Amino acid sequence: MDTVTEHRMAIAMALQGGIGIIHYNNTIEEQAGEIMRVKRFKNGFITDPKCLPPNAKLADVDRIKAMYGFSGVPITETGMLGGKLVGIVTNRDTDFIVNRNTPVSEVMTPFAKLVVAYEEDHKNLEALNKIMIASKKAKLPIINKKGDLVALMSRKDLLKHRDFPNASKNANKQLLVGATIGTRPNDKERVKKLVEAGVDLVVIDSSQGDSMYQLEMIKWLKTHYPNLDVVGGNIVTRRQAAHLIAAGVDGLRVGMGVGSICTTQEVCAVGRPQATAVYNVASFANKYGIPIWADGGVANTGHIVKALALGASMVMMGSMLAGTEEAPGSYEFIDGVRVKKYRGMGSIEAMTKGSSTRYFADKKKIRVAQGVSGTVMDKGSIQHYVPYLVLGVRHGLQDLGQKSLKIMTSARVNNELRFEERTHAAQKEGGVHDLHSYKKQLFG
Repeated sequence: MDTVTEHRMAIAMALQGGIGIIHYNNTIEEQAGEIMRVKRFKNGFITDPKCLPPNAKLADVDRIKAMYGFSGVPITETGMLGGKLVGIVTNRDTDFIVNRNTPVSEVMTPFAKLVVAYEEDHKNLEALNKIMIASKKAKLPIINKKGDLVALMSRKDLLKHRDFPNASKNANKQLLVGATIGTRPNDKERVKKLVEAGVDLVVIDSSQGDSMYQLEMIKWLKTHYPNLDVVGGNIVTRRQAAHLIAAGVDGLRVGMGVGSICTTQEVCAVGRPQATAVYNVASFANKYGIPIWADGGVANTGHIVKALALGASMVMMGSMLAGTEEAPGSYEFIDGVRVKKYRGMGSIEAMTKGSSTRYFADKKKIRVAQGVSGTVMDKGSIQHYVPYLVLGVRHGLQDLGQKSLKIMTSARVNNELRFEERTHAAQKEGGVHDLHSYKKQLFG
């Protein structure tokens, strides 16, 4: 969703062990740029550092810092990766220089004073990490025997690895990130750019996933990018799951019309209760080793526990994360309450910006909304909010007597984990009631 996940949210979620899915309510270049920002944030080898030539100005360093968020810039003879390393410019070299037209060659730390590592002698990250720790430097250039710059390492990456040991990352220690795509012909070009940017998986975004357009897109993706994980959906029945699994999906997104800002069931009269949909689709898909994403209807940690108990491998959260600091947009105050804007991709507001392809309405003169726009309360930073969610889920599994998700899955399959229907009265007494007033604080 364009009011939930861009690079800041994706970075924050990956550091906490989750994954962010970048929306496609933007241009191909913008979406690919969001992916690249995530990939650059926490990397073992920075294989494409921004370089400058010796005659570049400090203003060029400022531009790189503003655009990409880092200030350590290697200086090579050619101004590109692969050129002979002659020095490096960091904040320490530039902070107190007023004239931003000063050539970087006058302020850079020259090659003779740099600590470098040779790629021929150090083949793994552990050895390079030891060199960086011993040098007490912020950047470690990696060069070949000719002196050409091959890659760069950052001290900040070591600190992030220490502070976020459970971060979701690939073999190169890059954060994991996904992206949504549509089923139109130009989405094939979008996929190409996303793969070049380093995306780890794509989610085919459709309100009704069992369509010939999505089946064709899945087959095309698995033919041209066989190593790219593809998540299909949205679906709610076993028959829909069977079609997408046969086409080659690696995961299924389950949920139709159950999100807090979704009106698909009201407008189109299609959908299914989320618990029923997750249980039935998971029961079928698990036979083929296909994981289920529970998408929609998650409003608290109790819902997460239920989704996992019913067979979901993960949950997608929109409204729960939309009010955090990392979500796109700015805060505003309504009736003294600090809130952020949150909208469904089926709302007229979102479709006007570009999401109408998701609802097959991009060429329609009249667009029928399948979502609304609204606001959600401020929830603070992901760094504090997600650990609260994780702890809540752990408490839920503890009270269920399940030591792990794997054990809970076995209990469900063996009919040891049972569910009961609850009346409206039971649901009411299960929440806060019979108080004149109360204050609800999620964590502290």
